[in-house]
Amino acid sequence: MLDLELLRSFVSVVDAGGFTRAGERVHRTQSTVSQQIKRLEEDVGQPLLIRSGKDVIPTEAGERLLTYARRLLSLAEEARDVVSRPDNEGAIRLGVPEDFAAYRLAKLLAAFARSHPNLRLDVRADQSMNLKRDLERGELDLALFKRAAGEKGGIAVWPERVHWVTSKTHPRNTTTGSVPLIGFPSGCLYRAGAIHALESAGRNWHMAYTSSNLSGIQAAIAAGMGLSILSEIAILADHRVLTAKEGFAPIDKTEVALVAAPDASPATLRLAERLAEFCHTVQAKAA
Repeated sequence: MLDLELLRSFVSVVDAGGFTRAGERVHRTQSTVSQQIKRLEEDVGQPLLIRSGKDVIPTEAGERLLTYARRLLSLAEEARDVVSRPDNEGAIRLGVPEDFAAYRLAKLLAAFARSHPNLRLDVRADQSMNLKRDLERGELDLALFKRAAGEKGGIAVWPERVHWVTSKTHPRNTTTGSVPLIGFPSGCLYRAGAIHALESAGRNWHMAYTSSNLSGIQAAIAAGMGLSILSEIAILADHRVLTAKEGFAPIDKTEVALVAAPDASPATLRLAERLAEFCHTVQAKAA
């Protein structure tokens, strides 16, 4: 079993970029932190850090461990908080897509948290494929995510309106040559849909810009770096929707699903009701 204190020192060293600065964060001496990292490396059987003077960077194994270390420390903090809080309602781990997180959903979640002061709400905005995976692993209690239309399961499902978009001020010429695509990394539902649509039409394409962040994709589209597909709620004023006459018909084979874990708590189901109302409202406005 990995020691949480060793993991905390490891994360601090990576975040601080050095042993001395990390020691200040965890209230340990530089030598103590160095010894803790050595113990952790012995436990996992791999070097975790590359030391270059006063600076350090994680090795490939260190990069892999870092994600799990953050997750384990967060889970330990959550467990301590929930158990120690009197008359607590537990915790809800919620996953939402980035475009919904940026579309007034934060106000709903903040209001729900205020109305349940003894409940811990842990919200994560991420790509839908990651949210679906983590819900299936039991790492989320409730998730709102995009999926292919027609999949089974879920508290509620809404058809999604997705459009091809380009820059309003710097549109790309798409009549000839390879189509420059902007999108999330491989595995994204939108990216796969865009590639499938172009290849079905016999069009050549290449990835011009890849980002795991929605705001980065929106900015790249506005700047004229290429084309992408976005949901209606993610389309900005400096984007222009491409039409079927231009060879870019809407992609309507996706949906938004609200799915709860099989053992969802009463508080989780109450939040699910609020989210369902919110999504119904969004869908009505988009219609």
